[in-house]
Amino acid sequence: MKIVVIGGTGLIGSRTVTRLRERGHEVVAASPSSGVDTLTGKGLTEALQGAQVLIDLSNPPTTDGKAARAFFETSGKNIAAASAGLRHHVVLSIVGTERLQGNGYFQGKLAQEEIAINTGIPFTIVRATQFFEFIGVIILAGNHGTSIELSPALMQPIAADDVADAVADAALAEPARGIVEIAGPERAPISDFGTRFLRASGDRRPVVADWATGYFGSEIDDHTLVPSGTPRLGATRFNAWLRERAAQPA
Repeated sequence: MKIVVIGGTGLIGSRTVTRLRERGHEVVAASPSSGVDTLTGKGLTEALQGAQVLIDLSNPPTTDGKAARAFFETSGKNIAAASAGLRHHVVLSIVGTERLQGNGYFQGKLAQEEIAINTGIPFTIVRATQFFEFIGVIILAGNHGTSIELSPALMQPIAADDVADAVADAALAEPARGIVEIAGPERAPISDFGTRFLRASGDRRPVVADWATGYFGSEIDDHTLVPSGTPRLGATRFNAWLRERAAQPA
């Protein structure tokens, strides 16, 4: 089966491509470096020729809210226009997207979901919680030099490898025609995950738990970033991931 992975060279995309190829499928890792640009539409029709499944892992090159929203809206429409004949359209999105609509990035993600839903092509929306690999970015946003300020709101992050497993499985399954949530096996405050990450990195700076910190400019509570239903749980625990990360060559 031919499967096109938009964003197939990224953190999740490269892992997903590997898993699908190992299962014997013809996989196209589509990205600007391979001549496929979802923002302009260049190369999309050619890449999707003969494909049965499309996995959209596209992401904007900026976190600016307005620009990110424009990226998802434009890319989504270009993908939809080139998707005739597909049997399954899989979109990787984010748990809590509908609860973070004060942020342009999440407005864009919701628009991306809605475009996929309204194409008429059978679809699956896979909403993942934050990745372990991005905990460092959250810490950086709360960096105040001698201390780190992080929200005590609950989160349930997941390893990128577990996300790739779930996305690959979703692509090979029957379309859900709805939202599937995936999350890590542990639920704890953001400040707790941040502290564990810092200590594992040898950073002894204190972590200050402060609700006013929010999440990339958005107010959050204990329900914002965690699944609302019964998610598929990844197998990797955070401490095990930290140990593996520490063991990797610098």
